[in-house]
Amino acid sequence: MFCFYWNNFWHEANEHKNSFTMKNQVFSIYNQTQRLAEITKKAIVSGNIVRAKKCLAVAERLLTTGSNETKNAIANVYVFSVSTFMEVHRCNVSNFFPQALKAEYLKQINTSGV
Repeated sequence: MFCFYWNNFWHEANEHKNSFTMKNQVFSIYNQTQRLAEITKKAIVSGNIVRAKKCLAVAERLLTTGSNETKNAIANVYVFSVSTFMEVHRCNVSNFFPQALKAEYLKQINTSGV
């Protein structure tokens, strides 16, 4: 299931990349991570909790098994983007995030002094 969803995510992200008309567009892991965050947020807004949880599971897996660059992108782009969005919309981040994402979220809010 994970591989199927992950492949669909990268396929969707690459289709999104191809829609840009700018030359020399860099489509880095950070851009792809931001796209995953946007998909997650759209799923939450539309009430598609199953899809949102699948996105969170992909991010969780990448955070625990990815390369250092991937882990950094998930921590700094995905967790920050999705948790900020959820806080603004008064969603309980702590109950919604899987274990590793929740730990990263808590580390970020404790570091910021909030």
